[in-house]
Amino acid sequence: MNHYRLFVCVICTVWCSLILLGCSNSVHAEAEDHFANLYVDYQPGFKTFVSATWNSMFSDVQNLEPKQPIPLIKMSSAALDSEQQDVAYRVGHSTVLMKLGQQWILTDPMFSRRASPFQWVGPKRFSDLPIQIAQLPRIDVVIISHNHYDHLDKASILALAPKVGRFLVPQRVGDILIQWGVDANQVQAMKWWDETDIGPTHFVFTPTQHFSGRSLADQNETLWGSWVILAPSHHVFFSGDSGYFAGFKQIGDRFGPFDLAFMEDGQYSKDWPLIHMFPEQMIQATQDLKAKVVMPIHNSTFRLANHPWNEPLEQAWVVSQQKGVTMVAPEFGQRYVIGQSLDQQAWWEDNR
Repeated sequence: MNHYRLFVCVICTVWCSLILLGCSNSVHAEAEDHFANLYVDYQPGFKTFVSATWNSMFSDVQNLEPKQPIPLIKMSSAALDSEQQDVAYRVGHSTVLMKLGQQWILTDPMFSRRASPFQWVGPKRFSDLPIQIAQLPRIDVVIISHNHYDHLDKASILALAPKVGRFLVPQRVGDILIQWGVDANQVQAMKWWDETDIGPTHFVFTPTQHFSGRSLADQNETLWGSWVILAPSHHVFFSGDSGYFAGFKQIGDRFGPFDLAFMEDGQYSKDWPLIHMFPEQMIQATQDLKAKVVMPIHNSTFRLANHPWNEPLEQAWVVSQQKGVTMVAPEFGQRYVIGQSLDQQAWWEDNR
């Protein structure tokens, strides 16, 4: 490994660790002006950081990245403008575009090439986007789960802002958007269990088991969470990032059943088992939520953990069939009509 490649690997690994681990700061530090999880006291520590760095630089895991471009279907402005049904499109990572009734809703918009504060270094997309921001329709609501770089991307937010009605964000994340230049009237910050109506759709910000931070200096200064979306036509859940925890059953008991759940499935590791879900845990969480259909997200876009790129979907598909859970995994850009079946292709197997 030459010196340049070693330098790039170190930089990439540091930012991956910041995204996933929060480095050596306690994820649950009980301190003034800091947020904490509900059920567990998880502290990564220096050992975890060293392990993650070593695995990223010298991993012997095969297929960490796809050998060919990820399959995708190009989306068109004309098709979106004429859409009459409740639909969902995976755009990439945790970015989902959905239409519920007459409202367009976008989750964790990440359209940049790299999940990093710098576009010259850091985790890079496996493939192109199925649509660019300029081609999107006017977005009624953008929901944000937390402030990590793979979920809150400055360039994407600023490009989207002129066509967004409202940004729904966790507590104190709104300050970040306003500092970037988003109009304060467009931003609504919420605490866990806060509820709001935008048009005919009811939104609830619900807990997850995760953490926040965009540097070593701001760990857990902003809140993180998931979203319950109760439209007149369909009820949807968006998980954001979370480890498996009892909160999923609480949310399911209170707001379920859901017609569709977008659930984190990817970037997991034995080094951080409490803040990201393994596939079998994701399927269990889907059952806890009383979701009729699950669409796994947070996979097949960036390399942020030491597992084969297609393992999350491959394992989730097997477990979902074993457990009798209906799973849909459309290609990026593929139209999925909520409440209908999908002619499912195991597209992630074509890239081994």
